[in-house]
Amino acid sequence: MKQQEKILIIDFGSQFTQLITRRVREANVYSEIHSHKITFEEIKKFEPTGIILSGGPMSVYDKDAPDLDERILKINVPVLGICYGLQLISKKLGGKVEPAKDREYGRAILNIVETSPLFNNVDNESKVWMSHGDYLTELPKGFDIIAKSDHSPIGAVANESEKIYGVQFHPEVVHTDEGRKIIHNFLFNICKCTGNWTSHNFIENSIAEIKDKVGSAKVICALSGGVDSTVAAVLVKKAIGDNLICIHIDTGLMRKNESYEISKIFNEKLNLNHIHIDASEKFISRLKDISDPEQKRRIIGSTFIDVFEEEAKKIDDAQFLVQGTLYPDVIESVSVKGASVTIKTHHNVGGLPEKMNLKLIEPFRALFKDEVRNVGRELSIPEEFIERHPFPGPGLAVRILGAVDQEKLDILKEADDIYISAIKSAGIYNEIWQAFAVLLPVQSVGVMGDARTYEFVLALRAVTSVDGMTADWYNFEHDFLSDVSNKIINKVRGVNRVVYDISSKPPATIEWE
Repeated sequence: MKQQEKILIIDFGSQFTQLITRRVREANVYSEIHSHKITFEEIKKFEPTGIILSGGPMSVYDKDAPDLDERILKINVPVLGICYGLQLISKKLGGKVEPAKDREYGRAILNIVETSPLFNNVDNESKVWMSHGDYLTELPKGFDIIAKSDHSPIGAVANESEKIYGVQFHPEVVHTDEGRKIIHNFLFNICKCTGNWTSHNFIENSIAEIKDKVGSAKVICALSGGVDSTVAAVLVKKAIGDNLICIHIDTGLMRKNESYEISKIFNEKLNLNHIHIDASEKFISRLKDISDPEQKRRIIGSTFIDVFEEEAKKIDDAQFLVQGTLYPDVIESVSVKGASVTIKTHHNVGGLPEKMNLKLIEPFRALFKDEVRNVGRELSIPEEFIERHPFPGPGLAVRILGAVDQEKLDILKEADDIYISAIKSAGIYNEIWQAFAVLLPVQSVGVMGDARTYEFVLALRAVTSVDGMTADWYNFEHDFLSDVSNKIINKVRGVNRVVYDISSKPPATIEWE
């Protein structure tokens, strides 16, 4: 996707790097994260309008500390270094970085000491978020101090002639009061961005790219019924029309009546004619006695491919496969840093082209969920569909902890339906990012009537989030939870205890597996 203006974010391992991306995109400027291992040639090819260097957990003097090609600072492109990024700029250009006598973590007061376009209309003595053990003690030649804090006499620097800036604090986090304004100033006052990255422009560029890539070939869309794959299908159809063939596979792992309901929406509201494949028996039989969550995901993924391969062979000139892969999927599944840990294997990331002999079209690979929803709105997809909660590719298989069988699936489908219906009836569905029930591999003693029971424990989960990268648990009214618990226990045979998950992400993930 070619963009007139693009911000390159070079990642040095900061926990906040994705937040930098979001802050830039919130200003309608396109941005991408790349590892610090990106080459100078790759940077030139990217043609950035500006470059932001992230923070990082290491000292610039550590033996294996991430490094930076000094030539990046001499290509006449504005640069903003954040925390580690600032320290690295200083080291590369002849300044001095040393361990701080008093490390600085948490909120601090920023005192602006020199006028700079970076701090245009930023309040003096505003609160900023610090997280560093090293600090600058000597400036590189040509740099001036433009701000300080109590423990950082060099809190922000600028080389105005070279348009190189650095801040010791983190403007990307919400704890920095004027952080968004500072990033906005860098984008618009320094990089001279215009903010032309909108849903409308994204759609236009994507359609042109898809047309150019596909030509007259046939394209298959793996239409799960989730927001991502559905919006992707509508976008691709807009580009190539009837050369898009949608396939919906009923895995048996979807929510109650979901396969039937979304098929109706595809046909009647979205004009997405599709092939409906009921492969539920195949999926469930292959999952028999499988408890390991990663193994379950792999089995579901391989079965999904097998079914698709069989169907794809029936379609002449099918050369491409559409998937609704999102940026968080890529981040969590494939390290952008090179050495980070894979959190989980995603059903829709990696491996498919090799096995299916189809080339991938992933129009949303660089988008967050809320950005995809905005694209869907621009494509006039009904709001009730746009606001559907995310649903994992492996479906209910990862919401049944341990082995999956039809009995457990039936229990979970009924309980989940009661839970989600109650949320919708209460008018709070759109306040919640994701809500679902989890069937635990635990049975507890209960009493129903005069009888002693020994049945499953069900966990309820509901979170608020913007992009799924971080999440907080939703604070239901106690009466709501009590009513839902009673309904589930009374109506769903096999459950005698309901608990509510109040874990945030991190340290937990949103899904339990």
